[in-house]
Amino acid sequence: MVAETKFYDILGVSPGCSDAELKSAYKKGALKHHPDKNAHNPEAAEKFKDLSHAYEVLSDPDKRQLYDQYGEEGLEQGGSGGGGMSAEALFAQFFGDPFGFAGNGASMQNQGKRQARTIHHVHKVSLEDIYRGKISKLALQKSVICPKCDGRGSKEGAAIDCPGCQGRGMKFIMRQLAPGMVTRQMAVCPECQGERKLIREKDRCKQCLGKKTTIERKVLHVHIDRGIPNGHRIDFRGEGDQMPGMLAGDVQFEIEQKPHPRFQRKDDDLFYQAEIDLLTALAGGAINIEHLDDRWLTVQILPGEVISPGDVKVIRGQGMPSYRHHNCGNMYVKFDVKFPPPNFNDPAVIAQLESILPPRRELPPIGDAMAEEVDLEDVDASQQARAHGAAIEDEEEYGHGSGERVQCATQ
Repeated sequence: MVAETKFYDILGVSPGCSDAELKSAYKKGALKHHPDKNAHNPEAAEKFKDLSHAYEVLSDPDKRQLYDQYGEEGLEQGGSGGGGMSAEALFAQFFGDPFGFAGNGASMQNQGKRQARTIHHVHKVSLEDIYRGKISKLALQKSVICPKCDGRGSKEGAAIDCPGCQGRGMKFIMRQLAPGMVTRQMAVCPECQGERKLIREKDRCKQCLGKKTTIERKVLHVHIDRGIPNGHRIDFRGEGDQMPGMLAGDVQFEIEQKPHPRFQRKDDDLFYQAEIDLLTALAGGAINIEHLDDRWLTVQILPGEVISPGDVKVIRGQGMPSYRHHNCGNMYVKFDVKFPPPNFNDPAVIAQLESILPPRRELPPIGDAMAEEVDLEDVDASQQARAHGAAIEDEEEYGHGSGERVQCATQ
């Protein structure tokens, strides 16, 4: 008595059919419902997939036994419900490759195999190395198939079926949901951890101690191309962990750009903050900028050009190299003008500025209004924070903030 007959019904056979009957039923159905012979019938394509999945399960003795006893739920919880051989690969095993499935370059031997986990590493790189480009040598520890036992964990034929699950890898267990309430659930066998086989202590491989894999140190050469974007991922296919019966995993390095003390980067552009004195801002002069490749850029400010605090200028072609292209971005320079300290010179000398600088702006007339002279004083840090907070509140009050405000209507 089987738990369900869905897969047998799809193939049109009885649950007690032989392997030869299964194979014959699949061949007949696959040829009839192949998508290339039914290009305008989407139902045939679905039927073809159902036939292939049903045959893949029932043609495997272990999967068939699991299906007969527990149905599809048992397959899914036992790790055999999905990710198996594709319908096209299964068809090609019987009839060759008449429709060109092998043209995708994938090996039929590897189709249907699961892949071991991907090893992910974050590789921190300086902005100088991204500007110049470099090759990083990175070492990692990974699991490889034991060379002594070829991934069996023991000598050939020494492993026995797990008595706890009868070699199925899954078993029903009772779990308490609440006082007086229990449920019967299928779970991975705790004795064999889903491996279906057990290895006696005396039969275990002396090199891997029955674990089937050993640890190996691997050095990979990671090419950091010039201008590589922050967050870019570099993959090494098949260089990750190896597990018996699975495709080797991948290794993936994610580029993380380190913060830089002088530059900020946005795409291919660089941003630099330059501090200049008041004399240079008004009368001209020169500043030096240390670039990322040890060059120094000398920037000339012409007399009378006048640089105001917060002004931004651009140096074209001096940004980051474009990733895998030959052109470069721009460097944007934002100026911070440093004013002299109070009482930096004699009042008589300071008065001479009136003959050099543009005249003062005239005060607007106040007419007959009462006028009172007051003094300005310096404020401490707490007073500055208070004044700054009041300015922000004032902007929000009059609608300059980013949030939407609602006012009560007057009656």
